[in-house]
Amino acid sequence: MKRIFLLSILTLFCGTLFARNTLETDTLGLKVYFRQGYAKLEPSYRGNEMRLKQFSQGIHDLKKDSLRRIRTIRIEAFASPEGSYAMNQRLAEKRAQAIVDFIRRTTNLPDSLFDMAPQGINWKGLAEMVKNSDMPYRDEVLKILNETPEWIFKNNVIVDGRHRQLGMLHGGRAYRHMYKYFFPDLRNSESDISCIVERLEAPQPEIGMTEDPKAPEAAASPAVEEPEPVSEAVTPTAPEKKPFYMALKTNLLYDAALIPNIGIEFYLKNGWSIEGNWMYAWWKNDNRHNYWRTYGGELGVRKYFGRRAETKPLTGHHLGLYGQMLTYDFELGGTGYQSKLSYGVGVEYGYSLPIGRRLNLDFGIGIGYLGGEYKKYDPIDEHYVWKQTRQRHWFGPTKAEISLVWLIGRGNYNAKGGK
Repeated sequence: MKRIFLLSILTLFCGTLFARNTLETDTLGLKVYFRQGYAKLEPSYRGNEMRLKQFSQGIHDLKKDSLRRIRTIRIEAFASPEGSYAMNQRLAEKRAQAIVDFIRRTTNLPDSLFDMAPQGINWKGLAEMVKNSDMPYRDEVLKILNETPEWIFKNNVIVDGRHRQLGMLHGGRAYRHMYKYFFPDLRNSESDISCIVERLEAPQPEIGMTEDPKAPEAAASPAVEEPEPVSEAVTPTAPEKKPFYMALKTNLLYDAALIPNIGIEFYLKNGWSIEGNWMYAWWKNDNRHNYWRTYGGELGVRKYFGRRAETKPLTGHHLGLYGQMLTYDFELGGTGYQSKLSYGVGVEYGYSLPIGRRLNLDFGIGIGYLGGEYKKYDPIDEHYVWKQTRQRHWFGPTKAEISLVWLIGRGNYNAKGGK
């Protein structure tokens, strides 16, 4: 009988504790978007600022609630499929760290609460987007995503893989659709905060005790601390650095003809760029009557297009318009040709091929009109005898280019394998 009584008391005691301390799990979520190839957290990009403020507000609400405590903060960071595997893994790690740094700066939470889990390429997210879309070749894309391994090895060498098959499918049309509509949403980091919520009941008066009628009614309730002021998420005051693309180049064909030259190109947006080129050569040999003189410049505008251009600015197919102005004086031991001003306009087509991390080889040909006045002369007895003055009206090739291009700027580099 005594044992039964003790067991009843113990059961009642444990039940009271369980009723007074009920544990539940709660979460807060955050999604942050990043620019292509970047891990810089930009509040102004794609509505990040509003979500960051809401997230910080939620953290402060939890911190000032005495019945709740934060157990862990798990950050899962992702990258979109373009680029190499190693680059995307590093990018995901840097994005996760950017989220952690922001939360530390705005909430003062201890390091022990953070759990970073960079995931690299978000293949699962891409498959879900494709499944819920009506994109071209949807079923074939899903088949590759679900059945093709990320890497296919043969004799310990990578011979194929998921990314390559997606890029090759129907000439890259499916890949370009995903790049335009799906990849921007895959460049994000997610943060789930798991919290332990303790719901405590007010203590019950013991048997035999009576309330003090003189005690104020508010005394039965625990004292409520004045809530801490809530500070909004801090937006960095320094201007955010955006990607910047430019190129320096030299035309190897002109170099081979002993005409030093240099060009510069600036990327604008949506595949458009502007460029300028300058050349200068002033070689002569009076004893042999050899002259090789020319200088002038060129201004142009280009439009890049195609799969490579969508993946990386200043790369791939391009069409353009250009204008030229130059002078020349050529005489190689016979009749000489001299023009103080020639001018031309034309259209060009070319292809810029990646050959290194920051190097491209740009092939191009231009067709248009070249005009201007020029003089013919003969070198006789140390003198140059004028023969006639003529006007040039030339329609045909006016530009040929095989240029070595040096890519300069933030984010202006080729991924491994030229992807």
